[in-house]
This record gives sequence, C-alpha cells and structure tokens, in this order.
Amino acid sequence: MELKNFDNILSLMPKLDQPKRVVLAGSDGENMLKGLFKAQEAGFVQPVLVGDRARTMVMLEKLGLEKEPYTMVETHPGHDVAQAAIDVIHASEGDILMRGNISTRRFLMDLMSKENGLRTDRLMTHVSLVSLPEYPKLLALSDMTVIIKPDLNQKKEIIRNTADALKAFGYENPKLALLSLVEKVTFHMQDTVEAQALVAEQSRKPFADCELWGPIAYDLILSKEAARLKNYDCPYSGGGFDGIIAPDLSTANTLVKSWLIHAHATTCGAVVGAKIPVALTSRSAAEEETYLSLVFCTILDAWRKKQKEEK
Repeated sequence: MELKNFDNILSLMPKLDQPKRVVLAGSDGENMLKGLFKAQEAGFVQPVLVGDRARTMVMLEKLGLEKEPYTMVETHPGHDVAQAAIDVIHASEGDILMRGNISTRRFLMDLMSKENGLRTDRLMTHVSLVSLPEYPKLLALSDMTVIIKPDLNQKKEIIRNTADALKAFGYENPKLALLSLVEKVTFHMQDTVEAQALVAEQSRKPFADCELWGPIAYDLILSKEAARLKNYDCPYSGGGFDGIIAPDLSTANTLVKSWLIHAHATTCGAVVGAKIPVALTSRSAAEEETYLSLVFCTILDAWRKKQKEEK
C-alpha cells in the first residue's frame, strides 16, 4: 500500500474509544491552535493547553476559538513550559505531546532528558511526511530536527524509525534513499562512505525493515530523466522511493523548507522513538501541517501498540 497524498490519510485513522488528549506546550501559537482545534472538530483529540493564560486567551479570541472546549494549565513567566507539559503527561492527563510556541531546543531538551523518563531503547528522531506536487506518493524525510550530525549508528536508528513510520502508513517494504551530493563513493566525502557501508550491512544483516539505496544524489532520487541522462541504473528513480535519509540535519531542514516555499509542498512531522507520540512542526508551519501531524501521531501510536500486542 502507498499513500498518493494526504487526501486519503484519514482512512487509516484507528477507531478510538475516546479522543486523545493533546498537551500543547506553549499554547499561544496561532497555527498550532488552529490545527489542534481542527483535530478536535474532527473528533479524535481533546486540547490541553499549557502556557501563559493571558496570551493564550488573546489568541483564542482572535481565532474565534475561545468558546470551544479545552483544558488550560497555566504557567507563569520564566517557568519551563515544556516541563509543565511533560508533567501533565506524567500525571496521566495527556496522551500526545505537541510542541507549541516555544523553541525547538527547549522542547527537545526536556523531551530527551533522562529524568523525564520518556526515552526508550530507540534513538529519538524526527520524521516528516511530504506531499510534493510532482511526486506520485507521500515521501518521508529524516532527520530534520533532532540529530544534528548523525554518526553511523545514529543513521541506522534514523533509518529504522523512518521505516517504522512508513510501515505504520501501510508501506510494506519502504525504499529509502541515502542522500548525498554524489552517487559514487568518494573517500573525502564521509557520508558517501557511510552510505555504502549502510547499504552493504543492510544487504548482509538487515538492521531495518526496508530496502536501502545509496549514496545517491538528489536529482537521481526525484527524476527518471536525470537517471537516464547520467546512465544511472536505479529502478526507483523518479517516483519509486518512499523516503530520503539526509546526511545531516542542516541538509534535511533546508530541503523541506525549500519544498514548502518553492514547491508548495504539504508536510507533517513527528518525533519517533519516544514512549509517547510527539507532534513537532515548525512554529511557522501552516494549520494543515499541525493538523496532519496529529493524524500522523495517532496512526503511528496505534500501529506501535498493535506491534506490541502481536509480539
């Protein structure tokens, strides 16, 4: 199964006994609130707003949402909003954590802190799902938020988490491309050497439930014509790949923002590898992106629970 775009993504939504309580850390973010309340209108979440009450009320009134049902957890100036949101999760009063109008660094520091107990034996990484106008299906991209410059072992975890996310969306054997500047191994370009090593290990002793290809340049991932002109023999060029693994965070972050601005892409994103679902989008993300990120979290959470039950 492959998802062509986000239009039919709701068909994968699990049947819930009750809506998921989404704890929004930094509750005065405009588009975060819009996406969150849109998800509530769709019937699968309940908002728990954590942040400055006065600023949040001003924003809710501006958006015409002040009369909608929600729970408010007030924090005072100087208080760690991310920690307050995590405390709500620990008090069993929330199911999904969502980054709101606070910095990514502050949010991730608390999320990844050992003291907060939200880590698992898996590395936390971020996975984006992207709908590009000229690409025939949804495309995953990782990691654009958490791991700045991953080493070889961290790249394995990024690959595993990306493959899991795609499998949660029905991709049976995800095809992942290890992005590099060039498609030939060049020993002064460490990422090409690591890509070769990862592909060889995956072929010999698989560490993730997917197929790997790389190193491979961007044009060869997206364009059949580029592959033809360069005589590059790859059956997945120009529409067959399900995800891209970037060599570092800067590359992935720049790539997805370029897609958003210049290609008018639609994206959503979540942190994979934590004990709880974590919706994480840019503070400049559109309402639709924040909404779809909550859909992403809900579907991924149901898939993970099903995997545990089947073991």
